[in-house]
Amino acid sequence: MMTPAIIIILIFLAITFIQSGYDKVADWKGNVEWLKGHFSQTIIKNQVPAALLLVLILEIVAGAFSVIGIIQIFMNDNTEFAGYAAIVSSATLLLLLLGQRLAKDYDGARTIVIYFIPTVMLLNWLY
Repeated sequence: MMTPAIIIILIFLAITFIQSGYDKVADWKGNVEWLKGHFSQTIIKNQVPAALLLVLILEIVAGAFSVIGIIQIFMNDNTEFAGYAAIVSSATLLLLLLGQRLAKDYDGARTIVIYFIPTVMLLNWLY
C-alpha cells in the first residue's frame, strides 16, 4: 500500500513534530516562560511545565513513528507504524488545539487545524 501521498504526509509529520520537539528541548526555559504567560488565565496555569513535557513526549513519539513508518513502508510495504504515527499525531494535535482554545488563542487554534487536515486524511487512507 505504498502510495506517494502516505509517504509525503508521513514526511510532513516527521518534519513538523521532530522540529517542534527539538525546539522545545533546545529552549525549554524560554518555552516554559512564554507558555506560562499564554496560559496564565486558564485552568492549566500551574501545570505548564508538565503539559509542555507531555506535548514534547507526544511530538517525539509522533515524529519517530512517522520516520519508522516511512522505513517500514519501503522495507516491506507495511503501514503499521504509519497508522501509529497518524493516531499519535492526531492525539497530539487535538491536545494542542485544546490548549489554544483554553487560552482563547483562536488564530493559534485555526493554525492547528491546518496540520490536522492531512493527519485525518492519512488516518482515513490507512484505516
